[in-house]
Amino acid sequence: MNNLTLGSLFDGSGGFPLGGLISGITPVWASEIEPFPIRVTTKRLPFMKHYGDISQMDGGKIEPVDIITFGSPCTDMSVAGRRAGLEGQQSVLFYQAIRIIKEMRCATNGKYPRYIVWENVPGAFSSNGGEDFKAVLEAVIGVAEPNTQVPMPEKNRWPYADCYMGDGWSVAYRVLDAQFWGVPQRRKRIYLVADFAGGRAFDILFKSEGLSGYSAEGFRSWQRTAGSTADRTGTASLCLDNKNGPQGDGINEDVSFTLNTVDRHAVYAMTTGSFTQVAEDKAPTVLARDYKDPTAVCYGIGRDTFNQGKNAKFAPTFEEELQPTLVAKGPRAIQSGYTVRRLTPTECARLQGFPDWWCDDLGIAEPTMEDIRYWYDVFETHRNIVSSSTKPKSLKQIAKWLRDPHSDAAEYKMWGNGVALPCVVFVLSGIVYCTQSEG
Repeated sequence: MNNLTLGSLFDGSGGFPLGGLISGITPVWASEIEPFPIRVTTKRLPFMKHYGDISQMDGGKIEPVDIITFGSPCTDMSVAGRRAGLEGQQSVLFYQAIRIIKEMRCATNGKYPRYIVWENVPGAFSSNGGEDFKAVLEAVIGVAEPNTQVPMPEKNRWPYADCYMGDGWSVAYRVLDAQFWGVPQRRKRIYLVADFAGGRAFDILFKSEGLSGYSAEGFRSWQRTAGSTADRTGTASLCLDNKNGPQGDGINEDVSFTLNTVDRHAVYAMTTGSFTQVAEDKAPTVLARDYKDPTAVCYGIGRDTFNQGKNAKFAPTFEEELQPTLVAKGPRAIQSGYTVRRLTPTECARLQGFPDWWCDDLGIAEPTMEDIRYWYDVFETHRNIVSSSTKPKSLKQIAKWLRDPHSDAAEYKMWGNGVALPCVVFVLSGIVYCTQSEG
């Protein structure tokens, strides 16, 4: 059979298209408005078409695809956000995705898309007293069966996994935590799959691991065995380079230790905002706000030095000649040389399961006028939708940006808004397996 095809709404870091390539799916188009992520994916996946503002897309006029993926903005449903709910300024874009899906199915007599994948924060379960997730389910099921009413669960508490089935359709969802799928980051996300032409949604999310060829250990093996060079021209040849990371206990006199997704070390990571926490081996969830205040890591310090406990709040004190207060819990640790620093952008890429080089070499040495005009439109779209700026960028400013579009802040923001690649690969591999097993 022909390869499945994929369209990615709210594309961000390109996780769904990249996951599609790894799973044997062809990404066809994407929609995104942030200039930096668009530059990343136009560099890495130049064959993929970009549509920009989702509100200007017509699902009946764009290329039909087998799978539409969308991690619609979660700010209004996240427990770290303002909890404005599904009707918040950003989260309401969920309904734009549903509109596009319906338009495409109408234009193709219900053939495309067969599958959709929605990714979002677990805060969606409790947003607006649980009513928002009920609305999500009703909107998704309503694509196949209009006017569907989904009952609220007992005490308005949605289970972390469930499945709904009807005449010729199925919808299943499950919370996946990235730390169990191949990366050292604690990142829980809802993955919802709809199969509008059969009952395979449950199999995709709950039966396909191993059978589909995907496993968390398999993903780590893919990272370990990948070469140290990468084809960065936009083909499907993907390589990860973790070979050059430090070995042993990760302490070097003059070199800062670097987290990677393969080797585990005595490393402690902590967030630096209002949700501070110290954790061993697993980094806290990478957040979009980290572009202002990136997650910090520290290494080479005994756990006991951190206020007597690995889950203590981030308020450690270090004194050159004084031992922390002795307590009955056990002996204290002394560390004369310590380092506390923020995560590097490369580490954030690794925590999301991406290649180290995903954001490398993005500049265009000599931008053409065609390049400048294209990116002028990209920046104008972004400015008109989300930017506080009232003045368009000049062509000179655009040309300067194109020569060196990278900044740590932009990359931190992209990873914070992005998806954990191994979780995406698990879901998409399940779709491939279940579709091919139908013969």
